[in-house]
Amino acid sequence: MNQPSTADADTITQEKAQALLEENEAESRLRTYPGFMGRIIAVLLVLWTGFQLYYTTLGAISAVNLRAFHCIFLLLFTFLLFPAYRREKRIRTLPSLWDMALIAVSTGSLLYLVMNYTRIAQQGGRVTSFELGIAAAALFCIFEAARRASGNLTLLALLFLAYNWFGEYLPGYLGHNGFTLKRVLITQFWGTQGVLGTGIGVSATYIFLFVLFGAFLKHSGFSKFINDFSLTLVGQTSGGPAKVAVVASALLGMINGSAIANVATTGTITIPLMKRTGYKKEFAGAVEAVASTGGQFCPPIMGAVGFVMAEFLNLSYTQVMLAAIVPALLYYVGLLVAVHLEAKRLGLSGLSRENIPDAIVVLREQGHLILPLVSLIGMMFYGFTPLYAAVLSIFVTVIASWLRKETHMTPTIILEAMVEGSKSAISVGVCCVIIGVIIGTVTLTSMGLNMGYLILSLVDNGSIYLTGLLVMIMSSILGMGVPGVAAYVIVQAVAVPVLIKAGALPIVAHLFCLIYACLSNITPPVAMSAYVAAGIAGSDQTKTGLWAVRLGLIGFLIPFFFLDNPILLIGVTPEANLSAMLWAIATALVGTASLVMGLEGWILLRASMLERLILISSAPFLLLPGMYSDVIGIGGLAGVLLYQLFQHHRASPEVSKGNID
Repeated sequence: MNQPSTADADTITQEKAQALLEENEAESRLRTYPGFMGRIIAVLLVLWTGFQLYYTTLGAISAVNLRAFHCIFLLLFTFLLFPAYRREKRIRTLPSLWDMALIAVSTGSLLYLVMNYTRIAQQGGRVTSFELGIAAAALFCIFEAARRASGNLTLLALLFLAYNWFGEYLPGYLGHNGFTLKRVLITQFWGTQGVLGTGIGVSATYIFLFVLFGAFLKHSGFSKFINDFSLTLVGQTSGGPAKVAVVASALLGMINGSAIANVATTGTITIPLMKRTGYKKEFAGAVEAVASTGGQFCPPIMGAVGFVMAEFLNLSYTQVMLAAIVPALLYYVGLLVAVHLEAKRLGLSGLSRENIPDAIVVLREQGHLILPLVSLIGMMFYGFTPLYAAVLSIFVTVIASWLRKETHMTPTIILEAMVEGSKSAISVGVCCVIIGVIIGTVTLTSMGLNMGYLILSLVDNGSIYLTGLLVMIMSSILGMGVPGVAAYVIVQAVAVPVLIKAGALPIVAHLFCLIYACLSNITPPVAMSAYVAAGIAGSDQTKTGLWAVRLGLIGFLIPFFFLDNPILLIGVTPEANLSAMLWAIATALVGTASLVMGLEGWILLRASMLERLILISSAPFLLLPGMYSDVIGIGGLAGVLLYQLFQHHRASPEVSKGNID
């Protein structure tokens, strides 16, 4: 029986990845319109891009009007491009009459709001029965758009909406006095606490611009540069392909902000490569899932969510980025150590030299593509707002691509980047609109405060760690199956006040919730990133999900160690001694390695169960800042390492002659 060639196998893998992406992410199931209608939609997408670029930088427009027009575009393209049901025919000549009706109603409702919002605000929010009908019609259209573009999030929003009326029947802290239909409609549509609130505000500014920036980077050849550069860094080391997956997925994940999409794109290359090298298929899928998920809280871009956090905290993005450095560093160091030890345990080598591009050639031919990131970070450090920095960096991307013929972005490629970027912003934008219903409900019913009182009442001694545990569970549940930015916006509305009441600093509370909202992508039972990776790897979903939790375990532990003592977060405690902070970071890195070694069961040789228990037990002492805990942790780790060195020396006669691996 003939075996498929490597090229054929890669093609099959890419087709499988696309099918999995369409199954798990709505924005991959878009309709296509060949001919005249397709050109009209492309023109509209370019016009939307131009509108967003102008009014988020140079143009003058009120926040409510910007959000309303952004919502009009989102609903327009959702009803044009997203199928009404899964098995609908994707290739169409025209949208259906139902789609046209939804476009007319949603556009008309929001244009009416734009023209009458000021009058209604001046009247203290008094509206007529007709205007209540407009609000109801607009909400219906928003829920239908969310059903097409965000799936499970729509059900969560419906539950929150129902809570406005049925919450009065709940006992204790979860109950409230109940609200009329009129009050709910005014809050959700005619105010700035509902669908035109914080959620769509961040979509209309940060999310759209950084998704667009990511599309321009992709079309400039930046993705290829990252992959080639990662190969030159770690390709030849033990387990090189898995380390390439970690580095490349981290860098690309922090730009595109979608763990699932990142798995489906980079995973088609990295997962088969890891399998061919000798890694088990469950391990290969888990590595890609964990690496792609961490990109959402990895500086310097953090998948755009860092800018949203800075907006909520009213801090500069630089402060947020600095605070996230150590958690992201520990997360990826833990993953790289796990990959390395697994390679040593299996006796795997790196890629051969002929499969590794020359570092000098890569930097000479593609190094200029790093200029947009340099400009983005540099402008923010010099005091430019993230929005201006993002827009200017988009232009820098185009100019940088012109420095070499091979990466030159032609007008056609620029238009393709604009179309792809605006398309990619639709799904997460609709998620942000429907999140407005959740946030509006939390605000109207005081659910956030009530949830805080409920959790604090369960924690009798006021322990911030037990509060954190309950918030972690809540964050993971609320973030399941939701894009990283959208998950964070939901979680912060409900969970951040709880942690602040328990004594956490605001930036610590936000970062705590952000990490767990992102990690919901690898948290069973709805570990979407792990399941997509399992589909590409052809592995068992449950086993891949469990491997992902094991490889990403340090990510689940880190937030608890900065919750009450944020010395690990750079810049959060300015009064902290610099040497104490550096020592805490160094011991945390050692503790991360100790935990991974214990979980992997390998250092220089296979570790016994007792050695593994000592290593795992030493890790928390090293992660917890403090001299006494560090001494205990270092003592346990040093004892195991010395014993392993002794055993390795006895087992390898060559070592005594100086031939150490």
